Amino acid sequence: MKATKALHDLGQSIWLDNITRQMLESGTLAHYIDELSVTGLTSNPTIFDHAIKNSQDYDSAILQKVKAGKSGEELFFDLAVEDLTRAAGLFRKVYDRTDGVDGFVSLEVSPLLAYDTASTLTAANSLHARAGQPNLFIKIPGTKEGLPAIEESIFAGVPVNVTLLFSANQYVAAAEAYMRGIERRIEAGLNPVVASVASVFVSRWDGAVASKVPEELRNKLGIAISGRIYKAYRSLLGSPQWQRAFNFGARPQRLLWASTGTKDPKASDILYIQALASPFTVNTMPEGTLNALYDHGNIGATMPTDGGDCEPVLAQFERAGIDVDALAAQLQTDGAKSFVQSWNELMQVIVSKSADLKTAVAH
Repeated sequence: MKATKALHDLGQSIWLDNITRQMLESGTLAHYIDELSVTGLTSNPTIFDHAIKNSQDYDSAILQKVKAGKSGEELFFDLAVEDLTRAAGLFRKVYDRTDGVDGFVSLEVSPLLAYDTASTLTAANSLHARAGQPNLFIKIPGTKEGLPAIEESIFAGVPVNVTLLFSANQYVAAAEAYMRGIERRIEAGLNPVVASVASVFVSRWDGAVASKVPEELRNKLGIAISGRIYKAYRSLLGSPQWQRAFNFGARPQRLLWASTGTKDPKASDILYIQALASPFTVNTMPEGTLNALYDHGNIGATMPTDGGDCEPVLAQFERAGIDVDALAAQLQTDGAKSFVQSWNELMQVIVSKSADLKTAVAH
């Protein structure tokens, strides 16, 4: 049995961390669904920046929208919604088969709004309505300012993928925001089934400390942090607060492992996939990692529900001078800045392509 199917059968959803128009047109995504057990996908500004900048696949659509008077952010979201609507259609059978647990695609609000609660909420509601797909998540960062927008979006019935989470504290804060939204729906007599995932970024931890720790600790921080978060996740699932909500028909927010591509060329290309194998979670993988898992991967033991040896390992990092709480805050801030940079580059690509295509047509 291929490792992708073994992981799926274990109970972990495999999502692709990529989308391009070429992937949709060529049947590649359909192949991943049929043969590699892929049941969802995620997108972000960096992914769309690369897809639009490095191909001509979007040129005719961009020109058409320019002629219709569209530009900048509005034009981009038209392109993104088109791609994700098609992808959502491919995953709809998974969504229906799992009664809305799986089969999702994700679209991110503008990263410029990461620290603006009101605008994030407005954008989340607008994008979800615009897409008109039940299996589309709106990605909202789990920043301090994002948390109220997460709660309000859930209360409004908008499925949310909480992004840019790094630590157990950040994860729990996001999970609590989700549950507040659900509890308010229960109190208001509304349907408490609103899907959500909480996306924890893993490999960036190891990239951040690679030059600061001894060799024996390389590529161990992200997995140890994940163990601490998984323990918190399992604890929340079993807590009286969450159990009460389930009794009203609510469903849990699922934990999603993100940034699971190996950055260290000396390490296994499926390092994080093997370490994070766990039922009732999602692993969203870069395309190269997905194909590596399918080609030569294997799945061993599942993650221990008590976090395993995460605390002793984290204590080693503390002794090596790594302040994990401070680093978690820094990683979230840096992640938000990185997405803003990609967003600005993406908007520049849209502007320059629009101008070039208009000029070409004029001549």
